[in-house]
Amino acid sequence: MIRRLVAATLATVALCFPAISAEKKYDQGASDTEIRLGQTMPYSGPASYVGIVGRTQTAYFRMINAQGGINGRKVTLISLDDAYNPAKTVEATRRLVEGDGVLATMSSNGTVTQAAVQKYLNSKGIPQLMIGSGSSRWSDPQHFPWSTGALSLYVTEGKIFGRWILKNRPDAKIGVLAQNDDLGRDFIKGLREGLGEKASKLIVSEQMYDLTEPTVDSQILTLSRSGANVFFNASTGKFVTQSIRKVKELNWPALHYLMSASATRMLLEGAGLQNAKGLMTVQSVKHVASPKWKNDPDVKTYEAFRAKWSPDTPADDDVGFYAYSSALLMKRILEACGDNLTRANVLKHATNLKGQTSPILLPGITLNISPDDYAPVTKFYMGVFNGDDWEVSGDLVQ
Repeated sequence: MIRRLVAATLATVALCFPAISAEKKYDQGASDTEIRLGQTMPYSGPASYVGIVGRTQTAYFRMINAQGGINGRKVTLISLDDAYNPAKTVEATRRLVEGDGVLATMSSNGTVTQAAVQKYLNSKGIPQLMIGSGSSRWSDPQHFPWSTGALSLYVTEGKIFGRWILKNRPDAKIGVLAQNDDLGRDFIKGLREGLGEKASKLIVSEQMYDLTEPTVDSQILTLSRSGANVFFNASTGKFVTQSIRKVKELNWPALHYLMSASATRMLLEGAGLQNAKGLMTVQSVKHVASPKWKNDPDVKTYEAFRAKWSPDTPADDDVGFYAYSSALLMKRILEACGDNLTRANVLKHATNLKGQTSPILLPGITLNISPDDYAPVTKFYMGVFNGDDWEVSGDLVQ
């Protein structure tokens, strides 16, 4: 009887005085009322089309704040222009950390630009998350644990296409166009690994370009005269549209493979959609302009967001959908952190995403980031552009 009375009394006390919640923990950039994030974007310069990412994500967090924020906290995303210039990236990133006091950076764009601040951010223990680049340096948790990527690794993509060539085009003579930086070198490394011992025989020409060059017309002309019947195109920005146009102008009948991050509607339209007919690339994402995704719930939710909060983002461009999906993933990470908004806890949740879905990913593909392996996507479909839409193979390749 006494035991029952004590138990009842304790239960009553528990109802009147709920358990005290865990202690709140904050690092610079977080408080009871705010979470401050930063990023650098090429709003100007040779990769200015990527500025859509920053504008879309800024709009996304405006929407989240209007809905009450994340766990009751307003999210402030400070997005600065670096013009795709590493020196400006360093200056802007130092301002974000030392002036604006951000908790973490997210979705900053570019291999060479983010490489310029990787050691700085890692030395300070500041999460450098979901970088808009597929460089292998973003999957090096042993040396750079605070840096993670958002795109499939360039090495992985190059390797997959190399294997595909061995299986499907044994007569291939490959001409390569690549940026003269980590991006281009990663793609060539992956392609050579995929081709194995036949790489030196199958690759007949490699042409590099610098971002400061006005065009890649001379490189395309050289490749077309090399005897190559396969064109491996690892270009970005304006060089994508230039290369597609030049291939058409020269009537070069090569099988044209374009790196997946550059296979966006905006860049293809710039070159002329019919000129892009026959392009191949690996596929891991939904293309918002495709009729096949018109009634997809994730695409419809994105379109409702875009129309209301980011109407200047082109409705049919994939870059905005990618930006939205990355921002949504960042929201999930911050929600999971709860009241423990330390940089270490943010990194913990950002590097434990096994089997995580994302609005932009194709069915059957998930993110699989773990503390030992930061490669976000390792499985793909193969796609061919028919002049209006991407026709995707039925089997996953890896």
